[in-house]
Amino acid sequence: MSTPPDNFRLEQAAASDDSIQQVHDRLRSTKPDREHGYSKTPLILLGVMCTLVFFGSIYVAHYSIRFDPLVVNEHANREKPDDGTKKTFTRAELGKPVFIKNCMLCHQANGQGQPNIYPPLAGSEWVAGTEERIVRIILHGLNGPITVAGRDFNNVMAPLGTVLNDEQIANVISYIRSDWGNSGPEVEPSTVARVRAEAAAQKGPYTAEELLKIGN
Repeated sequence: MSTPPDNFRLEQAAASDDSIQQVHDRLRSTKPDREHGYSKTPLILLGVMCTLVFFGSIYVAHYSIRFDPLVVNEHANREKPDDGTKKTFTRAELGKPVFIKNCMLCHQANGQGQPNIYPPLAGSEWVAGTEERIVRIILHGLNGPITVAGRDFNNVMAPLGTVLNDEQIANVISYIRSDWGNSGPEVEPSTVARVRAEAAAQKGPYTAEELLKIGN
Protein backbone atom coordinates (compact mmCIF):
# COMPACT_ATOMS: atom_id res chain seq x y z
CA MET A 1 0.00 0.00 0.00
CA SER A 2 1.46 3.37 -1.03
CA THR A 3 1.95 6.31 1.36
CA PRO A 4 -0.02 9.57 0.55
CA PRO A 5 2.15 12.45 -0.61
CA ASP A 6 3.19 14.97 2.01
CA ASN A 7 1.19 17.79 0.42
CA PHE A 8 -2.02 15.69 0.68
CA ARG A 9 -1.45 15.09 4.39
CA LEU A 10 -0.89 18.82 4.98
CA GLU A 11 -4.10 19.73 3.17
CA GLN A 12 -6.05 17.15 5.20
CA ALA A 13 -4.61 18.46 8.47
CA ALA A 14 -5.51 22.03 7.50
CA ALA A 15 -9.08 20.95 6.73
CA SER A 16 -9.32 19.23 10.11
CA ASP A 17 -8.03 22.35 11.89
CA ASP A 18 -10.63 24.49 10.09
CA SER A 19 -13.44 22.13 11.14
CA ILE A 20 -12.30 22.17 14.76
CA GLN A 21 -12.10 25.96 14.70
CA GLN A 22 -15.67 26.21 13.35
CA VAL A 23 -16.94 23.94 16.13
CA HIS A 24 -15.16 26.03 18.75
CA ASP A 25 -16.64 29.22 17.30
CA ARG A 26 -20.17 27.75 17.49
CA LEU A 27 -19.70 26.63 21.09
CA ARG A 28 -18.28 29.98 22.09
CA SER A 29 -21.27 31.77 20.58
CA THR A 30 -23.64 29.79 22.84
CA LYS A 31 -21.82 30.68 26.10
CA PRO A 32 -22.92 33.67 28.21
CA ASP A 33 -21.16 36.91 27.40
CA ARG A 34 -19.19 37.39 30.58
CA GLU A 35 -18.45 41.02 29.68
CA HIS A 36 -22.16 41.84 29.65
CA GLY A 37 -23.38 39.38 32.32
CA TYR A 38 -25.90 36.55 32.17
CA SER A 39 -29.37 36.68 30.62
CA LYS A 40 -32.00 38.50 32.68
CA THR A 41 -34.76 36.02 31.81
CA PRO A 42 -34.25 33.73 34.87
CA LEU A 43 -34.32 36.74 37.19
CA ILE A 44 -37.58 37.98 35.64
CA LEU A 45 -39.19 34.54 36.03
CA LEU A 46 -38.03 34.36 39.65
CA GLY A 47 -39.57 37.77 40.32
CA VAL A 48 -42.90 36.73 38.77
CA MET A 49 -42.99 33.52 40.85
CA CYS A 50 -42.24 35.41 44.08
CA THR A 51 -45.02 37.89 43.27
CA LEU A 52 -47.53 35.08 42.65
CA VAL A 53 -46.58 33.36 45.91
CA PHE A 54 -46.90 36.64 47.84
CA PHE A 55 -50.36 37.55 46.52
CA GLY A 56 -51.48 33.92 46.70
CA SER A 57 -50.65 33.87 50.40
CA ILE A 58 -52.67 37.05 50.95
CA TYR A 59 -55.65 35.54 49.09
CA VAL A 60 -55.57 32.31 51.10
CA ALA A 61 -55.21 34.17 54.39
CA HIS A 62 -58.16 36.43 53.53
CA TYR A 63 -60.60 33.81 52.24
CA SER A 64 -59.70 30.77 54.33
CA ILE A 65 -61.66 32.14 57.32
CA ARG A 66 -58.56 31.33 59.36
CA PHE A 67 -59.10 27.65 58.54
CA ASP A 68 -61.53 27.59 61.46
CA PRO A 69 -62.80 24.00 61.73
CA LEU A 70 -66.15 25.28 62.97
CA VAL A 71 -66.77 26.84 59.55
CA VAL A 72 -66.14 23.72 57.50
CA ASN A 73 -67.28 21.18 60.07
CA GLU A 74 -70.64 21.84 61.66
CA HIS A 75 -70.24 18.64 63.67
CA ALA A 76 -67.42 20.23 65.68
CA ASN A 77 -67.66 20.14 69.45
CA ARG A 78 -68.94 23.26 71.13
CA GLU A 79 -65.63 23.59 72.96
CA LYS A 80 -62.42 24.41 71.11
CA PRO A 81 -58.90 24.65 72.63
CA ASP A 82 -57.55 28.21 72.66
CA ASP A 83 -54.16 28.91 74.22
CA GLY A 84 -54.64 26.28 76.89
CA THR A 85 -58.22 27.34 77.67
CA LYS A 86 -61.57 26.27 76.22
CA LYS A 87 -63.86 28.62 74.35
CA THR A 88 -67.54 27.78 74.41
CA PHE A 89 -69.49 28.44 71.22
CA THR A 90 -73.19 29.22 71.30
CA ARG A 91 -75.63 27.24 69.21
CA ALA A 92 -76.12 30.32 67.08
CA GLU A 93 -72.40 30.47 66.29
CA LEU A 94 -72.38 26.80 65.31
CA GLY A 95 -75.56 27.27 63.30
CA LYS A 96 -74.19 30.02 61.05
CA PRO A 97 -72.10 27.69 58.81
CA VAL A 98 -75.12 25.36 58.56
CA PHE A 99 -77.19 28.32 57.36
CA ILE A 100 -74.53 29.39 54.86
CA LYS A 101 -74.35 25.91 53.38
CA ASN A 102 -78.06 25.04 53.26
CA CYS A 103 -80.22 28.17 53.52
CA MET A 104 -78.36 31.28 52.35
CA LEU A 105 -78.93 30.73 48.64
CA CYS A 106 -82.67 31.34 49.04
CA HIS A 107 -82.90 33.51 52.15
CA GLN A 108 -79.71 35.53 51.48
CA ALA A 109 -76.88 36.47 53.87
CA ASN A 110 -78.87 39.39 55.27
CA GLY A 111 -81.93 37.24 55.99
CA GLN A 112 -84.11 39.34 53.68
CA GLY A 113 -85.00 36.55 51.26
CA GLN A 114 -85.85 37.32 47.64
CA PRO A 115 -88.84 39.57 46.89
CA ASN A 116 -91.91 37.64 45.68
CA ILE A 117 -89.92 34.39 45.69
CA TYR A 118 -88.48 33.41 49.09
CA PRO A 119 -89.72 34.97 52.34
CA PRO A 120 -87.44 36.85 54.74
CA LEU A 121 -86.19 35.36 57.98
CA ALA A 122 -85.40 38.77 59.46
CA GLY A 123 -88.49 40.02 61.29
CA SER A 124 -90.40 36.83 60.44
CA GLU A 125 -93.20 35.87 62.82
CA TRP A 126 -92.64 32.26 61.79
CA VAL A 127 -89.04 32.39 63.01
CA ALA A 128 -89.89 34.20 66.24
CA GLY A 129 -92.99 32.11 66.95
CA THR A 130 -93.34 28.67 68.44
CA GLU A 131 -90.36 26.42 67.82
CA GLU A 132 -92.73 23.59 66.93
CA ARG A 133 -93.59 25.23 63.59
CA ILE A 134 -90.11 26.24 62.50
CA VAL A 135 -88.73 22.80 63.34
CA ARG A 136 -91.46 21.12 61.26
CA ILE A 137 -90.80 23.48 58.33
CA ILE A 138 -87.12 22.53 58.28
CA LEU A 139 -87.86 18.84 58.75
CA HIS A 140 -90.53 18.45 56.07
CA GLY A 141 -90.49 21.63 54.02
CA LEU A 142 -93.23 24.08 53.11
CA ASN A 143 -95.52 24.37 50.09
CA GLY A 144 -98.11 26.89 49.01
CA PRO A 145 -99.08 30.43 49.99
CA ILE A 146 -97.78 31.97 53.20
CA THR A 147 -97.73 35.48 54.64
CA VAL A 148 -94.46 36.61 56.20
CA ALA A 149 -93.85 40.07 57.67
CA GLY A 150 -96.94 41.38 55.90
CA ARG A 151 -95.97 40.07 52.45
CA ASP A 152 -97.44 37.15 50.54
CA PHE A 153 -95.34 34.36 49.06
CA ASN A 154 -96.21 31.19 47.20
CA ASN A 155 -93.33 28.81 46.63
CA VAL A 156 -91.81 25.54 47.81
CA MET A 157 -89.18 25.03 50.50
CA ALA A 158 -87.35 21.71 50.26
CA PRO A 159 -87.31 19.46 53.36
CA LEU A 160 -83.98 19.19 55.17
CA GLY A 161 -84.88 16.52 57.71
CA THR A 162 -82.88 13.85 55.89
CA VAL A 163 -79.95 16.21 55.29
CA LEU A 164 -79.48 17.70 58.77
CA ASN A 165 -79.39 15.91 62.11
CA ASP A 166 -81.15 17.11 65.27
CA GLU A 167 -78.20 19.14 66.54
CA GLN A 168 -77.63 20.86 63.21
CA ILE A 169 -81.30 21.82 63.01
CA ALA A 170 -81.23 23.13 66.58
CA ASN A 171 -78.12 25.15 65.81
CA VAL A 172 -79.39 26.70 62.58
CA ILE A 173 -82.74 27.66 64.14
CA SER A 174 -80.84 29.20 67.07
CA TYR A 175 -78.82 31.20 64.56
CA ILE A 176 -81.72 32.58 62.53
CA ARG A 177 -83.57 33.43 65.75
CA SER A 178 -80.69 35.57 66.98
CA ASP A 179 -79.44 37.41 63.87
CA TRP A 180 -80.72 40.32 61.72
CA GLY A 181 -82.55 41.85 64.68
CA ASN A 182 -84.31 38.65 65.72
CA SER A 183 -84.21 37.82 69.42
CA GLY A 184 -85.72 34.36 69.88
CA PRO A 185 -84.38 31.78 72.35
CA GLU A 186 -82.12 28.87 71.43
CA VAL A 187 -83.59 25.54 70.38
CA GLU A 188 -82.24 22.31 71.89
CA PRO A 189 -81.56 19.11 69.94
CA SER A 190 -83.88 17.25 72.32
CA THR A 191 -86.75 19.47 71.12
CA VAL A 192 -85.93 18.70 67.48
CA ALA A 193 -85.76 14.97 68.24
CA ARG A 194 -89.18 15.09 69.91
CA VAL A 195 -90.80 17.00 67.03
CA ARG A 196 -89.15 14.71 64.50
CA ALA A 197 -90.76 11.70 66.21
CA GLU A 198 -94.15 13.41 66.46
CA ALA A 199 -94.08 14.41 62.79
CA ALA A 200 -92.76 11.08 61.48
CA ALA A 201 -96.08 10.33 59.77
CA GLN A 202 -96.08 13.60 57.82
CA LYS A 203 -96.23 12.97 54.08
CA GLY A 204 -94.79 15.77 51.97
CA PRO A 205 -94.31 19.45 52.85
CA TYR A 206 -96.55 21.32 55.26
CA THR A 207 -98.88 24.11 54.25
CA ALA A 208 -99.16 27.34 56.22
CA GLU A 209 -102.73 26.38 57.14
CA GLU A 210 -101.54 23.10 58.67
CA LEU A 211 -98.77 24.81 60.61
CA LEU A 212 -101.07 27.46 62.07
CA LYS A 213 -103.01 24.67 63.81
CA ILE A 214 -99.81 23.64 65.66
CA GLY A 215 -98.86 25.46 68.84
CA ASN A 216 -100.03 28.89 69.86
